[in-house]
Amino acid sequence: MTDRVHRALLPAGLKDVLPPDAESEATVRETLISAFVSRGYDRVKPPLIEFEDSLVSGSGEATSSQTFRMMDPVSQLMLGVRPDMTLQVARIATTRLIDEPRPLRLSYAGEVLRVRGSSLRPERQFAQVGAELIGSDKPEADAEVILMAGEALNAAGADGLSVDLGLPTLVAAICREHGVDPQGNDGVLRGALNQKDAAAIKQFGGPAAPVLGELLAAAGGAAPAIERISGIDLPDDAEREWSHLVSVAEIVKRRAPSLELTIDPVEIRGYEYHSGVTFTIFSKSARGELGRGGRYIAGNGAETAGEAATGITLFLDTVIRSLPDSPQPKRIYLPTGSSPEDARRLRAEGWITVPSLSAEEDGAHRARALGCTHILVDGEVSGIGAGGGAPDG
Repeated sequence: MTDRVHRALLPAGLKDVLPPDAESEATVRETLISAFVSRGYDRVKPPLIEFEDSLVSGSGEATSSQTFRMMDPVSQLMLGVRPDMTLQVARIATTRLIDEPRPLRLSYAGEVLRVRGSSLRPERQFAQVGAELIGSDKPEADAEVILMAGEALNAAGADGLSVDLGLPTLVAAICREHGVDPQGNDGVLRGALNQKDAAAIKQFGGPAAPVLGELLAAAGGAAPAIERISGIDLPDDAEREWSHLVSVAEIVKRRAPSLELTIDPVEIRGYEYHSGVTFTIFSKSARGELGRGGRYIAGNGAETAGEAATGITLFLDTVIRSLPDSPQPKRIYLPTGSSPEDARRLRAEGWITVPSLSAEEDGAHRARALGCTHILVDGEVSGIGAGGGAPDG
């Protein structure tokens, strides 16, 4: 027994997904991706492994520390296992689909693998479902992606959604304007911003501290945050980015007035390769992020100048935790001799059919053991239990 348990052990952060969870995950995945495809986001499927140089070049450099590496025995070059799918889709858009009309709308679903988990996401392998809109720098593009993600999550059964808008470039622009390095002093200022530590920001922010303090204090509901931050004297480049965020918020609020919007102007964690407005989706029914996304430059490696892009990645494990329990599927036992026509009819009606393999197995007791709630008796569906009408064999 101990030997069997030892052979079943998996590395930290990896797990087997068992029935019925695997089926539920597949159903939710297809619901989400179908919502994207139905809105014109054509599906693509990048490989699990790529050459390291292409996987971590350009914006992909931000994911380098999370990338598993191995030697390709064929080419003798280093390979990387994708830690994220967004940049793979960007590569496809700016190489294989470079001649397609813009804006280009693409969607995807698949597993990713990371070197280590985090406190909020200890899993190292998990599924992503996402969409990218490439070739437009308009706020309408960001709003489209946010609204589509919200509708897809609603279609999957999620509710109580909220979207937190951010602007990682804002802190960088302010620090640059005041000659402050957020990574200086071993990254103390950046750590203070991540921890929302007002006292540390005041202590280590130098001449940028007053403005950064005002931004921190303004975080919260979108309307009051916009009013407060719009009164702050920002550098010109930061002002342009801020105006873009305000436009995105206005479009989203106009088209989805019930969607809760908040703004966190100093949030920069996890947005290392983003170049503009970012968004994180939460649900009142689950801890952690259901998804995150934002604006970035697609294909900004050495080969291309890059294109304006925006997108969203949904984390399937968190999405599933936010959903109400699914009803058990209708599952019926087919004793020996049941007609194929009855079996096909039942499946067409939505039943899961479980056939008997021998007459000795027939009966309600065996049906219950195989997870069935009904049994087929003389071509008719019969419940198992009190008054079930099917004797044990």
